[in-house]
Amino acid sequence: MTDPQIHGDVDEGFGPVADVFRDNFAHRGEVGAAVAVYRHGRKVVDLYGGLADSRTGRPWTAETPAVVFSVTKGIMAICTYLLVQEGRLDLDAPVVRYWPEFGAHGKAEIPVRWLLTHQSGLPTLDRSFTREEVLAWDPVIAAIEAQTPLWQPGTAHSYHPITYGWLVGEVIRRITGELPGVFLARSLGEPLGLRTWLGLPAAERDTVAWMLAPIDGPGAPIHPVAEQGITMGGAFAFPADKFGLVSFNDPAIQAAQIPGAGAVSTAESLARLYAACVCEVGGTRLLTTASVDDAITVRAAGQQVYGDPDGGHRWGTGFLVHSVPRPMLGPRSFGHDGAGGHLAFADDTHQVGFGYVVNQMGGADDVRANLLSAAVRDCLAG
Repeated sequence: MTDPQIHGDVDEGFGPVADVFRDNFAHRGEVGAAVAVYRHGRKVVDLYGGLADSRTGRPWTAETPAVVFSVTKGIMAICTYLLVQEGRLDLDAPVVRYWPEFGAHGKAEIPVRWLLTHQSGLPTLDRSFTREEVLAWDPVIAAIEAQTPLWQPGTAHSYHPITYGWLVGEVIRRITGELPGVFLARSLGEPLGLRTWLGLPAAERDTVAWMLAPIDGPGAPIHPVAEQGITMGGAFAFPADKFGLVSFNDPAIQAAQIPGAGAVSTAESLARLYAACVCEVGGTRLLTTASVDDAITVRAAGQQVYGDPDGGHRWGTGFLVHSVPRPMLGPRSFGHDGAGGHLAFADDTHQVGFGYVVNQMGGADDVRANLLSAAVRDCLAG
């Protein structure tokens, strides 16, 4: 690349992705970022640039990971489908088959699938938490067990911003005996050689990008129930406190397992992970066609109980699918975005895996990820 700020490579035919990536730095406030694309199991885009830490001038390198917020949810969904394929989990069985204590207070009939489709009625919990309680895992699980759903489960949906992770993660733990970060490392991270963690190793702490608060500040007020859910009742400001410090820069949060929002990953590893969901990558194929068919079937859409007016989001099982506000490549695309602008997805029609991570969190009108995915779409159409 000729621009000293941008590094990496793109295959012939994918130059427009590099153009958009460079333009995000020139015109859209990018500070540090990376984007990667795999096609047919082979890397065709691997770009990175800018500053990983604007406080110190540390550059973004090929090895730089970032906290990817709700991209974590898609990673947890991939883990869930692995258990389905092994015959250890039935998505349409009641949660209590695997987690008996969950059934108290009107939750006995909730199937596992509704935990992944934001239909369980548990987007927040009635009690507040300290940060230490959130990081300890068990206090949150006990509170979930004691919680009454906020609506009749299965009759509506509302995004579960943080509780999603413990709901799905505890099912994984009950089946495997491992916390989800351990299961992720063993089942995905090690076989694929990923720089993706839920529970960041201490040795990697100094490699992580320093997140910057959204350019346009905290944004519009959100529904009190949604705010309770996204901050875990005040355990942490989200995304940033009144001084502009992004809460997930905290080493203790990164080292813990916050399975709805706390994964740390490079863009290249996200692209490789999602590519392996739809084709062989280094001899590994993760998801069957039947699993992909199930994952992309729309289960929830339209007005949320505690959300803004319907913005066009469509949810499969555990994944955001090709939607008006987050167009990917087409109707066979599935993945998840994350607060601030991150995006990772797969598409089996094109056999593509895509990953994009940033450290300058975007505002309400952030289009960086959509422009990059549109550039990939145009390259494939050309």
